Amino acid sequence: MELFRQIRWQDLVDIILISIILYRLLLMIKGTKAAHMLVGLGVLLLASIFSRHFAFYTLDWLIQSFWTHIVIAIIVLFQPEIRRALAQMGETTPFLPSLTSAEELKSLEEIVRATIALSNRKIGALIAIERETSLKNFVEIGTPLDAKVSKEVLISIFHPTSPIHDGAVVIKGNRIVAAGCFLPITTSPEISKSFGTRHRAGMGLSEETDAVVIIVSEETGSISMAINGKLEKHLDMGTLRDSLTELFATKAKRVK
Repeated sequence: MELFRQIRWQDLVDIILISIILYRLLLMIKGTKAAHMLVGLGVLLLASIFSRHFAFYTLDWLIQSFWTHIVIAIIVLFQPEIRRALAQMGETTPFLPSLTSAEELKSLEEIVRATIALSNRKIGALIAIERETSLKNFVEIGTPLDAKVSKEVLISIFHPTSPIHDGAVVIKGNRIVAAGCFLPITTSPEISKSFGTRHRAGMGLSEETDAVVIIVSEETGSISMAINGKLEKHLDMGTLRDSLTELFATKAKRVK
């Protein structure tokens, strides 16, 4: 009982805040390459404890030398995740997801239908759907539209004769806010050399933001989706619809 009397309410709040922050960080890196790097750092920590316990002085010196530069190493290794986290903190409240209206969910079906039509015609396309992180910086580079999301509008934008078919379309809610937007190109060596600029741009945006990026290959008509620095390939209509519904379902339930 004496121990409980010594605990202040500030200590409880402090523990709760740290727990929430750690939980959000783990969610952020889940499924990314940062998760594997984090495991590697954990192994290195165990090796440090092991070398010090058994007096392996040379090994311990090497590991301790590394720890002195750990801050720089973390910044270099986790650069995409840190950049995405800072962008999310600057744009939205980190613990409350934004709402998705029924109208916005209807626009997802229009996106799916347009994607399949573009795929069947082998018309290249790059569609970025904004989530928590604002894509305002990329919208400013493109051509502003502010049009309602529809299959016909999306097809007309990406038609080879359209003056704004190059670049990406940015969708926010149920509106096409801009077209012809240029996205950052990924420098990850993990992406296949067979992928062109369109796929690399989609991957690049997904590494820096939490946007969902749909890519249609001009050469093969295959459909891919980039999210959180990962690329899902060879999607069909059902898989694409299910993936988008799952990604936006949490926000949709809050509206009901």
